[in-house]
Amino acid sequence: MSTIRDVAKLANVSTATVSRVLNNDTKYKITEETKERVWQAVTQLNYKISSKPKRKASAKEPAEAKSQIKIGCVLSVTKGKYNDPYFMSILSGVEERLLSRGYSIAFIRTGIELNDHQILSSTFNEPITGLILMESLNRETYEYIRKQVPYIVGIDTERGDIDNVGYDHYNVASVAVNHLIEKGHTQIGYIGGSGLTGNLKDSRRYRGYYASMHAAGLSVNPDWVIDCMWDEAVCTENINRLCTSGNVPTAFFAGSDLMAMAALNALYSSGISVPNDVAVIGLSNIEVSKYSNPPLSTIDVPTKEIGMVAVDNLLDRINGNQLLPKKVILPTRLVVRSST
Repeated sequence: MSTIRDVAKLANVSTATVSRVLNNDTKYKITEETKERVWQAVTQLNYKISSKPKRKASAKEPAEAKSQIKIGCVLSVTKGKYNDPYFMSILSGVEERLLSRGYSIAFIRTGIELNDHQILSSTFNEPITGLILMESLNRETYEYIRKQVPYIVGIDTERGDIDNVGYDHYNVASVAVNHLIEKGHTQIGYIGGSGLTGNLKDSRRYRGYYASMHAAGLSVNPDWVIDCMWDEAVCTENINRLCTSGNVPTAFFAGSDLMAMAALNALYSSGISVPNDVAVIGLSNIEVSKYSNPPLSTIDVPTKEIGMVAVDNLLDRINGNQLLPKKVILPTRLVVRSST
């Protein structure tokens, strides 16, 4: 096990400096560069920050044993922590299933928060039994957490060494695009964002869109492929720009309902009728999509059930299942409304 001296040696600082960084001591001025070196050393050495001694576990009643199991959750969000209805629905499924089994969520963090070394270390300072992970995370952060937490189940992450629960991103894109083609559209754009690689074209949803277009003998116009970085304001800006140029496709497939509704608003503001001039289909079927103007066609993703199945898999692992990591794909369905 690494010691504070090991951290100090690797970071090329004194043990006192390490202690001050770990305890957020502001009495002495420490440069950001020094803090970064200390946190990198902590992560690299898997150093455990000392905490209050814990009573050794003995024979416990089932309820008491459950109280010793701590399960955390890492959300995937682009901005406000609790503002994304897609992940909030998954979280509700996680919480409901945990409560029904006699557990609760010990903490909720976001991938963005865990990029802060101090938050990362303090979050996993206490022993965590299991984790529901909704974001792939960068390599350094993921490897650190993997060493700290014995049982992790992902929600559509790109980590192959853990169980994952989700839906077929490639297939839902194909279903959406083929629905538009069946409606007679040949000029179809794509609205989405990039994943861990930072490249929109690496995403499974884009690949499903691209393959379906080519399978139908249709070309993909790069001007109609919008990387909005999952930001409604960026989506609106790009749609407005297309409308101003007059170079607008007759249909859009958006990789999320939020982006689809941003597109609807932008098209409406530009005087373009949906679906008479441009059709729009989204993905996820969040609750508000049925109340958009016009009501949004979309692909229903069983978000709450995804959260529930993830919990079942996690508790199965905690209870001793040591089989190889598995991927659970839940079914989706096309929901046709007035926007197409």
